[in-house]
Amino acid sequence: MSTLIVLGTQWGDEGKGKVVHYLAEQADYIVRYQGGNNAGHTLIHKNKPFVLHLIPSGILFPDRYCLITNGVVIDPKALREEIFLLRKTKIPVKGRFFISEQAHVMLPYHKLIDGILEEGDIKIGTTKRGIGPCYADKVKRIGIRVIDYLEKDVFIDLLEKNVLEKAPILIKNNVDIVKLKKEILKDREELAKFIKPFVANTGFMIEEAMNRNKKILFESAQGTLLDLDFGTYPYVTSSNPIAGGVCVGAGIGPTHIKNVLGVVKAYTTRVGEGPFTVELFDQTGDFLREKGKEYGATTGRPRRCGWFDAVVVRHSVRVSGIKHLILTKLDCMEDIKTIKICVAYKYKGKIYKEFPASRTIQKYATPVYEHMPGFNGQIKGITDFKKLPVNAQRYVKRLEQLVGAPIDLISLGRKREETIEVNKKVKWF
Repeated sequence: MSTLIVLGTQWGDEGKGKVVHYLAEQADYIVRYQGGNNAGHTLIHKNKPFVLHLIPSGILFPDRYCLITNGVVIDPKALREEIFLLRKTKIPVKGRFFISEQAHVMLPYHKLIDGILEEGDIKIGTTKRGIGPCYADKVKRIGIRVIDYLEKDVFIDLLEKNVLEKAPILIKNNVDIVKLKKEILKDREELAKFIKPFVANTGFMIEEAMNRNKKILFESAQGTLLDLDFGTYPYVTSSNPIAGGVCVGAGIGPTHIKNVLGVVKAYTTRVGEGPFTVELFDQTGDFLREKGKEYGATTGRPRRCGWFDAVVVRHSVRVSGIKHLILTKLDCMEDIKTIKICVAYKYKGKIYKEFPASRTIQKYATPVYEHMPGFNGQIKGITDFKKLPVNAQRYVKRLEQLVGAPIDLISLGRKREETIEVNKKVKWF
């Protein structure tokens, strides 16, 4: 048995899709364990760009099994569109892609409620895909699982109860609930038939794979600072992207987790609302956004950009037990004269080296910066760490010291081959 978790250490958008794509060639199973189609992975395969939202990026490799487990919430329409896209590009899906019968289903009323809530007093900055309301139903124990969606009588009964429970907010916002129910029932006939061949007991499949000593890669969505418990609450997602999320999100015991790889960007970005201590509002922020093409793969929204925040990444290393890091987008730091690293926060004269839970401190703290000389010239295409500019090497080594985990890989682009193996002795599986 060999298992590896790949997760984001910041606010998502660290480049996990490329990393999973890079490592998937070594894996037998690639498993998505939380989130929904609010997460987008952009990657390059055979010189063609792909944007996947639900299906693990390992699907691009033949003979790999890709699973969406119980911790994920699934929009049947979005899933069908993604499968159609893969089929259109001649990538086979049948027989090697499966979704958990226990995963919860997102329906149109979840999207409607998500949009309504985003117009309220506390704007989270969601993608309005219905993710949060679907997870809320799960917690309230009124959710509809994939297995329920397939059983028509069960689904009709649950749909009636759900629409009745949501009727006050929907009617208040001029939604015709009779028409809504009819549309959902009509869509279900086709969608249930479409997804049925992909439905399986994924927890059992993973157990069997582990018993056969298969290599399993668990892929998270979003990032640690969007974790429901350990992120910048309430400006977070509705699931647990951290390593611990694998246990409940995929149905495996903690003793089966062998290795954890954190993906970290050479600077910091964030999409949506919420505190962002290192945010830049100047030309450097604009430079990073344009150089890094920092626009959401799912929404196209421009990302907020800032310097590297060691407080955030150190927090992520701790809560997930990260043993290795891969640094992405180091090439986007080229030609910056002086690079700043946030090593602590300051609030009312007190220094915080660990990430604070207080909403007040998160919102009003100022960054304590350490300065380092930048580096010039194009580094994209370099595959040997020692051939990087000296200042780039020093920057990487300093980040390692500050966050408490080694940077064993460096990504300099979306293509698989644009990767530096800093430590070639690491065995990922």
